[in-house]
Amino acid sequence: MSRIGKAPIDLPKGVEISISDKNLVTVKGPKGTLEQAVDPAISLKKDGTVVTLERPSDAKPHRAKHGLYRALIANMVKGVTDGFVIEQELVGVGYRATAKGQQLQLSLGFSHTVTLVLPPQIKVAAAQEKGKNPIIRLESVDKQLIGQVAAKLRALRKPEPYKGKGVRFVNEVVRRKAGKAAGK
Repeated sequence: MSRIGKAPIDLPKGVEISISDKNLVTVKGPKGTLEQAVDPAISLKKDGTVVTLERPSDAKPHRAKHGLYRALIANMVKGVTDGFVIEQELVGVGYRATAKGQQLQLSLGFSHTVTLVLPPQIKVAAAQEKGKNPIIRLESVDKQLIGQVAAKLRALRKPEPYKGKGVRFVNEVVRRKAGKAAGK
């Protein structure tokens, strides 16, 4: 059984955490500020540079929320210190990506280009090297938001199992299927 909730969260230098009386946690660091509302059943304690979470009982909902909020706060601390990066590649003939500010224009084999307007918390860059697949690089301090945007991007053209064409994460392994058997 996992004991994620019991693990303390160490705060690196330059990171400040404040806990309001309504269980609103605010984490400030060199890369930005994040907020998260925590269930009132979970109590937070700050001792110097260590934050611990405690649950009132061993009931199943309390155990689940204990680990959940510990993981969310730990991700917030990591986000404001280091940030999160997700890279995706476009595999397919003629697939292209161009980033202009907060807009990402994708050419994914449809009759039209797909334009995504990204939230201001996300930095986007598109790189195209000759002989290689185009790569989209997303950077943000918010792990939930960057994951949601990356999933939305991938959902535009999921990798198909026969040729492997589509939007995939870098180093993602796509299970391939054998094609149609040749006729007699």
